[in-house]
Amino acid sequence: MRRFGWMLILAAVYLCAPFFLLRQPSAPQAAPAPLPAATPAATPPPETPRPYRAVWVSYLEWQQMDFSTEAAFRAQTEQMLDKVAALGATVVLAQVRPFADALYPSAYFPFSHLCTGQQGQDPGFDPLEIWVTAAHARGLELEAWVNPYRVQQGQTPALCAQSPAALHPDWVKTTDTGSYLDPANPAVRQYIADALGELCRNYAVDGVHFDDYFYPTTDPAFDADDYAAAQTSLTLAQWRTENVNALMQLCWQTVHGCGRRFGVAPAGDAAQCAAVQYSDAALWLRQPGYADYVMPQLYWGLQYTKNGDTSHSLARLAAQWAALPRSSEVALYAGLGAYRIGTGDGSDTPGEWQTGHALADQWRALQAAGIPGGGLYRYGSLFDGQPPADAERQALAKAWGK
Repeated sequence: MRRFGWMLILAAVYLCAPFFLLRQPSAPQAAPAPLPAATPAATPPPETPRPYRAVWVSYLEWQQMDFSTEAAFRAQTEQMLDKVAALGATVVLAQVRPFADALYPSAYFPFSHLCTGQQGQDPGFDPLEIWVTAAHARGLELEAWVNPYRVQQGQTPALCAQSPAALHPDWVKTTDTGSYLDPANPAVRQYIADALGELCRNYAVDGVHFDDYFYPTTDPAFDADDYAAAQTSLTLAQWRTENVNALMQLCWQTVHGCGRRFGVAPAGDAAQCAAVQYSDAALWLRQPGYADYVMPQLYWGLQYTKNGDTSHSLARLAAQWAALPRSSEVALYAGLGAYRIGTGDGSDTPGEWQTGHALADQWRALQAAGIPGGGLYRYGSLFDGQPPADAERQALAKAWGK
């Protein structure tokens, strides 16, 4: 009986359906909404976060690359990234703004002299696009490494008319080491942040990375006029620190607005970060809104000793950083000094860097200290460096599970 009743209902629906369809008004078809302009997508995050194992590729590497043709540059890029991927790295930190210039076309900075030998001259192709595409094809993430303030190292490079230092000479401060954009100038901070927005909108970079080049000097004369004009009750050191913090906040907001991560590699000694470069890395660790990760440069060996002092040994520095209060939204990594391979770190006991497994030992020590990831400075030292580099790579790849 129940089955027969359902058959009657289905039959009624079948017979009446055409009449219901006839009664429906024909709604006008709306024009499809235009698609919003999309920011290039970075590598989609995996369901389980991958370990952070980075290799820095600096302007020193660009100096060795062939920019003569796009094909030559692309081939060399692919060879380099094959080696990075084979090592077991997951991230490339590519220095794309070394001297207030760019390895990509930008409305804010001229082409780097590293491309053609002359700042402002277009090499005829886009080096950053090649690196992003090649990195992602190998399962590597790529962060755009930016030096925020440096304009020249000594007198290098020769500045072109499109340099922001030439367009805005009042933005520039000089020291005996070179010239720098003024950290105290709000217009400079906005310019730097706006250029990061351009970078993230135009390229599928996975993040933006700052190094440790903040205030270049402790000399009060460097920005005495700015400090006097500020009429602040802060000490000079406090005021300079606030200037750097303001830059970090603005850049973090800009990069996050594009859906990318923002990280920083301060100097290895937290006290010196604050006292010498006015970078409050301890604050950036404990309070969200400045960086997504902090990766201090711990470029000394585990056994580093100088005149009986072990305060700069990697073991002690790693423990100090790991003990600092840290927000759950900020990761702590550490940079290791691959450039020390074979040459040492100036320790009174230098043998560690001759063993062929210094980096692997240091990496395991970081894990034991509760620091889960880090970076290696730099590519050339790993693949084109001193003889122990071959053994170092093999030991490190094993530590990384390759």
